[in-house]
Parts: sequence; structure tokens; C-alpha cells
Amino acid sequence: MNTAQAQTTEKKANKTGKSIQQVQKKPKKKTKASAHKHAPNSPSSSATTSRLNVNPEVATWLQDASSRLQLDPAWAEKTMAQAQRLPLVEKLVLPPASPVAKDWGAYRARFIEPVRIQAGLRFWQKHKTTLERVEREYGVPASIIVGIIGVETLYGQNTGNFRVLDALGTLAFHFPQAHPRAAERQAFFRSELEQFLLLSSRSGTNPTAIRGSYAGALGLPQFMPSSWSKFAVDFDGDGRIDLFGSPADAIGSVANYFKAFQWRPGMPTHYPVTLTPGQTDMDSLMAPDILPTFSVASFMAKGAALEGRALTHARPLALIELRNGINPPSYVAGTENFYAITRYNWSSYYAMAVIELAEAVAREMLVKR
Repeated sequence: MNTAQAQTTEKKANKTGKSIQQVQKKPKKKTKASAHKHAPNSPSSSATTSRLNVNPEVATWLQDASSRLQLDPAWAEKTMAQAQRLPLVEKLVLPPASPVAKDWGAYRARFIEPVRIQAGLRFWQKHKTTLERVEREYGVPASIIVGIIGVETLYGQNTGNFRVLDALGTLAFHFPQAHPRAAERQAFFRSELEQFLLLSSRSGTNPTAIRGSYAGALGLPQFMPSSWSKFAVDFDGDGRIDLFGSPADAIGSVANYFKAFQWRPGMPTHYPVTLTPGQTDMDSLMAPDILPTFSVASFMAKGAALEGRALTHARPLALIELRNGINPPSYVAGTENFYAITRYNWSSYYAMAVIELAEAVAREMLVKR
């Protein structure tokens, strides 16, 4: 999800097994193929840090949060006293100063490449039985789950090396005001910090030992703390949830996430579409963005031509635009399952990368049978 989109519902972690488990690993050397879709996932040793609790707002918030969430005040105070402000994180969440034109081809090349495809093949082969079971129980294709984990963390090779306490604390109290949605995003990260403390407290996990992305995403599927609380499942049946060390739990949790966002078993994610310049009502078709809105009949009446299986599609569609830099954009007709993938990361480019990685690994699976 990473940069997964997170929900803010909390359940009793100690009663549902939703504990944060973490595995200490030495950071692996990054290759071009293992680079995460976001900015670097490792804190800079040269960045100047400071104690987060020197901000007086932290003490006020902590008193309120401890009472509201029923946290042990002494534990919460001791924990936040160890939190560091990370200036690097503040820089990483800002939009680029000079945005470059969106380029689907360049974006795609970062994920649909041999190293990631082969890693996906090995992951699928190793966890084939688990992926088959999750597909039966949740109706989410194994390929899509493999695609998600591959795009998010290269199958666990890059889960992030920021202390989550520091990352979330920084964004909760020092979110850069230059960001166009600063107030909204700061409120989101403050909520995620609360969820993280809640999970850590109830599971008895040391919150200073848990590492993740610069945005506080966790484990193989890069769940935000609120998503861990709401969607993570104990799919290997060992009585605890471990999204770091248990691929089965990660697989089941991703499937549960998609089921919660109305994944429709058997439905394609998208169809080919043909647009005729001058004969297509682009303004109307693009107005809903990626939200499926149009019936097949209304879609075609606006000049978006479909063929084959798409003509019998009974659910709404959206026109998905993928820009190609200075070249003409690419378009597909996105279904509700395409939209479900964007609930993991609000980006049509991300969703298409997941889909195409899933397809590429699935082809390799057929070849290796």
C-alpha cells in the first residue's frame, strides 16, 4: 500500500492477533531493479536529527492520545522521548520542485523488468500452495497479489530502513507546510502514529525497533498501521500476524484488503479501448477520473470504442489515461477491479504496473510448468 492508502479503523490488536512482528535484517544493497517506487527508503546518516518531544505540541497531543486510546501514559511518554525528527523525511514527502511530464513507459520500465519478474517467479513457486488457497478463499487472483508485493517491496527485499516511530512522528508534527495538502496529510500521519503506538502497546513490541518506509509503511505489503489493524490476517495460523517475516500473512492480508474494497472475482481489470480524435467526448469521459462511472452503452456513445468481451461487460467503466511524456497518451477502459487496485495506491500508473507485473510473472509460471 503501501504508499499504501490506509484506513483509520482500529481493532483490539491483542485479541485479534494483529501484533506487529519485526525481523531485524542488515540492509541489502540496492540495485536499479530493487529501487522502490518512491524516494530512497533509507535515512541519511548526514541528516541532522533532534528529539521530537522538544516540540511542546507533542506533550499536549500525547496526554490526550494516551487517555483516548487507553495507552499507559508512562510507556507512551518513554516511547515518544526516543522519537527523532528526521529532516530527510520532510524533504521526501514534498512534490518535486520541477515536476517532469508523466511517462508511463519510463514508469513501467522500473517494475516490468527481468530481475523483478524472476523474483516474482521464485516467490510464486515457493508460495504456490498459499497463493492457491488465498485465491479460493478471497477470490483475488494469485497474480495480482504477486504483482502488489513485487511492486511494493520486490518480495521483501526493500521493506524500508527508517524507524517507523521517527518517520510517523516527523510527519505528524513537522509535516512541511509547503505541501499543497499539508493540513490534511499531517492529520493523516498523526492518526497513523496513534495507530502505530496502539499496535505496539497491545502486542508488546518495541516500537523503536520497527523499521519501514519513510512514510511509515510496514512489511512485505507496505501496510500503514491503520491498514495493519483493519486488514491484516493470520493466514499461516500461528496465532500472530507478521507482515515482515511471514509471506503467508502478507499474501492473506493483501487479499483481505482487496476483498474489503469490493474486488469482484472473475472480472478483468481493464479492456482495450479505441478513441477517434474529433469524435470522442474526452471532457465527459475524463471528468470522473479513474472512478468507474459509465455503462458500456454510454461509454461507447461518447466515442470510446470497445470490442470482444468488453461489449458484454455489465458493470461500470472508467477511461484510464496513461501519459507518455511528449508522445500521445495510452488509454484503457478500467473496471471496478482496476479501481480496487488504486485503493492500494491512488495512481493509475501504479495499478497498471501491478497488473502488468502480475501478467509477466504469470507467463513465466506457465513457461516453467
